[in-house]
Amino acid sequence: MNGPDGTVLAVLLSLVSAAGYALAAVAQARLAADSDGGRGALRALLARGGWWGAVGLNAAGALAHVAALRYGPLTLVQPLGALTLVAALPVGAYGARRRVTRPEWRGALWTLAGLVGLISVTGPAKPGEALDPTEALTVAAATATLIAALASGRPHREGRGPARGRARGLGHAAASGIASGVASALTQTLTVALARELPGGGARWCQTALLAGLISGFAVSGLLLSQAAYRGGLAAPLAVVNLANPAAAAVIGVALLGESFRAGAWGWLVAAVASLVAARGVVLLTTGPGPAPDARRPSATPTGPPTASGTPVSATPPFQVSPVTVPGPAPTPARTTSPPRPDEPAPGALGPGSAPAPVG
Repeated sequence: MNGPDGTVLAVLLSLVSAAGYALAAVAQARLAADSDGGRGALRALLARGGWWGAVGLNAAGALAHVAALRYGPLTLVQPLGALTLVAALPVGAYGARRRVTRPEWRGALWTLAGLVGLISVTGPAKPGEALDPTEALTVAAATATLIAALASGRPHREGRGPARGRARGLGHAAASGIASGVASALTQTLTVALARELPGGGARWCQTALLAGLISGFAVSGLLLSQAAYRGGLAAPLAVVNLANPAAAAVIGVALLGESFRAGAWGWLVAAVASLVAARGVVLLTTGPGPAPDARRPSATPTGPPTASGTPVSATPPFQVSPVTVPGPAPTPARTTSPPRPDEPAPGALGPGSAPAPVG
């Protein structure tokens, strides 16, 4: 299908792809807010149906993107895919029961403008161009080292402020985007290798299996790293993921496949300006509201019933003094008085033949 009908179908599929990615990001952010990030978090995550729903949405978005490229040019499909950030903001805000703030909208528009500018000057790979086995292994090793550096760091501890957690989340987001971009480049290499010649020998099968293993590893790593990134929020990590993905693919294309930005030197200038614009957008998104606290988690300080003015009273007193024991002599046991016998008068009572004491 070519012509206007194919263009309309490509636009619709691109919007479906953006919506799928946006819903998946929102679902992952909600799961990240419910997770404490400790040991066993991955096992608990895999046991939740919401996680597999997010994986299915990501897969649906990827399939819709591939189908859109079948009916429309890359210059149209790629910028429309950048609408994922714009779609995720209101959906995430609605789930958190709040409104999208002005800094978030401005940050999203700045990031979108920079991303579209970066994609517009990035040309697709030439037909038949792909990485050879040595280049693929070199890229994989360098990418693994870079991902380990970005994802390393001590876990965020409560009480050190949200800035440390957000910075670590952006590192995870950058690592996720790079892993996904490299997985795309290796997928292109595998596709070209299979199109040129079907694997028939042992060495060819070995190279094909190695590429497939690397692609699977980087794709899964990108998904898990994005899940970890959303513990610092939704908007800023999603923006970094959408920027790092095409940036990694562009670096591989320029450095190893002989590609270049369109329009020569002007293309490099546009790419530099677009990167600065996108960075400005990420900064605005980073200063936005953080992840909403989980209402199901109990508060650290219990509160008592509200007073007449409506302010709850803390159940724990601000100052609590422990009783002090002063050493001293042992207390003398109290004397017990046995009850009088029936034939014995009670103390103070007048017995028979006794007279009361004279007064005065």
